[in-house]
Amino acid sequence: MRLTRRRLCSLLFALYCLFSLYAAYRVFFGRRLPPSTSPGLRRGAGPARERRGRDQSSLESEEWNPWEGDEKNEEQQRIKTSLQILNKSTKEHADHSVQFWGKAAVGLYLWEHIFEGILDPPDVSAQWREGKSVVGRTQYSFITGPAVVPGHFSIEVNNVVLVLNGREKSKISYATQWLLYAQNLVQTQKLQHLAVVLLGNEHCDNDWITRFLKRNGGFVELLFIIYDSPWVNDVDVFQWPLGVATYRNFPVVEATWSMLYDERPYACNFLGTVYKNSSRQTLMNVLKQYGNDKLCWVSAREQWQPQETNESLNNYQDALLQSDLTLCPAGVNTECYRIYEACSFGSIPVVEDVMTVGRCGNASVHHRAPLHLLKSMGAPFIFIKKWTELPSILEKEKITSLQEKIQRRKMLLQWYQHFKTELKVKFTNILETSFLINNKG
Repeated sequence: MRLTRRRLCSLLFALYCLFSLYAAYRVFFGRRLPPSTSPGLRRGAGPARERRGRDQSSLESEEWNPWEGDEKNEEQQRIKTSLQILNKSTKEHADHSVQFWGKAAVGLYLWEHIFEGILDPPDVSAQWREGKSVVGRTQYSFITGPAVVPGHFSIEVNNVVLVLNGREKSKISYATQWLLYAQNLVQTQKLQHLAVVLLGNEHCDNDWITRFLKRNGGFVELLFIIYDSPWVNDVDVFQWPLGVATYRNFPVVEATWSMLYDERPYACNFLGTVYKNSSRQTLMNVLKQYGNDKLCWVSAREQWQPQETNESLNNYQDALLQSDLTLCPAGVNTECYRIYEACSFGSIPVVEDVMTVGRCGNASVHHRAPLHLLKSMGAPFIFIKKWTELPSILEKEKITSLQEKIQRRKMLLQWYQHFKTELKVKFTNILETSFLINNKG
């Protein structure tokens, strides 16, 4: 009996030793597995993220995969918090400070899509939202929301970028109030430098802002203007992209495995308003005439709807995700949100490359007009002059292999990321060169 008990104790002791050695090995020599990659829609995606699910497939066999570091929701939140703490801790090390006053929806494209900044709170309906980011030697902050009203918030920086909407008369009146407020701050030396990012008029009728430009005796030192304005000289006036429709809650999108590699069931898509006597009517006729409407996701309406529902936004994103091509007919202006939204989902924009009525440039003088900014940066789009060219494009799509389409998607997504990065670099360099050098803001 005593012998049996001694053997049992020896066995238990031996097992304990083995377990201890194994545990020590795991702690000091064990290999930690990397977190599973699962890219998807980034912040602001909401229900679309849940609907698309998470693809766990590995891209290790692919040469080009810039999205392999995407994390799960919990990890993303941790990273966001860390970035916010980092931004606060690096404030004292920045040589300059610049603040954006976002009083137009295009400011969200600038901050969230190009600067890849975060806004707190994330709720788009919040009265006050703000974020911070350090780029190079400069700390940038962004404030927006209905509570950002002239005279009702503290001015803590010397350098401001004011984001305004000048598309129509009511917007111009509101933008003018902000400019007059900024003018008073400059005159009382509460601000030293001011630049403006302007959503211009689609006909390029922007004369109302000329009196505020420094070249004309005003105080606006730099103007970044949307659409192909003839004022662009890359000295004090620069062209800026329209971007996605942030006012309709279009999210920041990150590529998924399926976005790159899945067969897409539709050759093309067009979801939008068809105006009478427009090229969009021609587009619809061409699609129906050749029966190509059966190959494409087409949903046309006769009247523009400014508001977006969750259902309509989800349908639109699904159409982009499931189509190889996105048809981009010209509206009042050639440049439209649809171009950038298609890029976000790797769907090649087929762009109607024609000048629209107005003062936005002369194609016979400027060989890259319209869409000079996109063309100058080598946009890998399909440009056409008339929609009667579409049937031949769709015929070519029928014989294009999946592998060729995958390479084309990679090229588009890579170009679009490079496009946004280059804009960020260009924008920050212009600010530093123009009014931040030797100025402690």
